Amino acid sequence: MFLRTFGVALVAMCPFLASQTAPQPAQPGPQVGQPAPDFILSDSTGSSVKLSSYKGKVVLLDFWATWCGGCKVEIPWYVEFQNKYRNDGLTAIGVSMDGDGWKSVKPFLEEHKLNYPVVIANQDLTTRYGGLPSLPMTLLIDRDGRIAESHAGMVDKDAFENKIKTLLRESTAK
Repeated sequence: MFLRTFGVALVAMCPFLASQTAPQPAQPGPQVGQPAPDFILSDSTGSSVKLSSYKGKVVLLDFWATWCGGCKVEIPWYVEFQNKYRNDGLTAIGVSMDGDGWKSVKPFLEEHKLNYPVVIANQDLTTRYGGLPSLPMTLLIDRDGRIAESHAGMVDKDAFENKIKTLLRESTAK
């Protein structure tokens, strides 16, 4: 009798439970041509990383996670781009989406030796960037702080590098 009553109660609650756990539609994130939402977050050393302080540089903003296979493929490319184009005005910033924060990210950074700052996303940042429904998500931000390129999923390395080079050239021609 108990199981039958419990089952009826559970079925009766299904619409309520579904309404409580249904994913909310993603908020529209910033679009190409719009200013990139600013943030101040701490990196793995405790130093503040403020996106707007990179104005004047081209920023590769990479949203990633330690559990994301595509992210693990792209990160060495971004390390390479940082080395190759740093003197031309490129800087990369990694934004980890790992739910357990530095617990997963610090060991990953020690193993993979990223040469650019990495911060941990918070809910405010995630919301301002449209909820980030998929990873990896990579943005190129021009020297004026506007989004020049937005790419969900893995980038094509060569095509993305060409976009970076073009943006670096265009930015210096102004």
